[in-house]
Amino acid sequence: MGLWAKLPMAVGCAISLTAFTAFSLVLGQGVSIPVALGAVFLMGVVFTAITVTGVRQWILNNLPSGIAHGTGIGIGLFLLLIAANGVNLVVKNPYAGLPVAMGDFVSLPVLASLAGLAAIFGLEKRRVPGGILLVIIAISVFGLIFDPNVKYQGFFALPAFGGEHSLIGSMDLMGALSPIILPTVLALVMTAIFDATGTIRAVAGQANLLDKDDKIINGGQALTTDSVSSIFAGLVGGAPAAVYIESAAGTAAGGKTGLTASVVGGLFVLMIFLAPLSYLVPAYATAPALMYVGLLMLSNVSKLDMNDTVGALSGLLCAVFIVLTCNIVTGIMIAFASLVVGRVISGEWKKLNLGTVLIAVALVAFYAGGWAI
Repeated sequence: MGLWAKLPMAVGCAISLTAFTAFSLVLGQGVSIPVALGAVFLMGVVFTAITVTGVRQWILNNLPSGIAHGTGIGIGLFLLLIAANGVNLVVKNPYAGLPVAMGDFVSLPVLASLAGLAAIFGLEKRRVPGGILLVIIAISVFGLIFDPNVKYQGFFALPAFGGEHSLIGSMDLMGALSPIILPTVLALVMTAIFDATGTIRAVAGQANLLDKDDKIINGGQALTTDSVSSIFAGLVGGAPAAVYIESAAGTAAGGKTGLTASVVGGLFVLMIFLAPLSYLVPAYATAPALMYVGLLMLSNVSKLDMNDTVGALSGLLCAVFIVLTCNIVTGIMIAFASLVVGRVISGEWKKLNLGTVLIAVALVAFYAGGWAI
């Protein structure tokens, strides 16, 4: 992503696809891990084929601007929810009623997260270089001193790349080709197409990496890199990989070029050997950064054309249902369906193109058929 596409987008395990692979495929359906990895590999192959043939670019070209901006808003809200839930600021409601409730406001993680977020506001207003990183470091030091759960557990650890418990090269490709598993592969592909594509578009928009035609700069290379990563993930025993939404934290901190992604990749390699250091950074140290980036992505609201009420409201509907369902594709599906029906009923059907209608039909059929993740 950094060397070829030259974009500041990091690639890692995609949240929704990882959860589906682990909890639904392996734990829920009892599929063995080697077969699940084979499914991930096959998904990557099909996903790459769809990308290099131009289908993903075609989807991007037929993505209405309102839904594109709505995806960015929704991902911002999603980041806020992930960060808030990670420190128990927002928790699952144990009682009847709404699904979420406020957590323990006076707990250390909550207070540290909110204080860190306020500090980022001030540092960014003063344009202090690396303000987000300074807050993460400061809170981590604070946690090491005052939080008994944050402990120094070493500096260096040599990873095991082989042996009895290693998943590298353990995928069962023939098992993944069985008629029982193939529908799962197709569900992974369909989800990845819209989840990863929507994320790339949202991060690029947040970082102002769009050309004069509102297209992603070096978008073809970015999409290809993103899809090939899942092939590699299956080979090394990992969950489906894609550009992940936390990439927006890097672009918010000033990352604009491929150097950002290259440095992130290099640091990930380094952290394989320095994994014990990760215990020194509690969730409440990184939560303020995610919250801040999520808030920045809400600025996409100002890009909606409110004179086009059908397009703008479809975009807002996309944003709301991304966070309500914790699923990017679900928000996009509801937005596409609402846009097409709204255009027809309002008499604005001439604003629709064939691509938008086909995408809407495909997404609704995907969900109506029960294949959605």
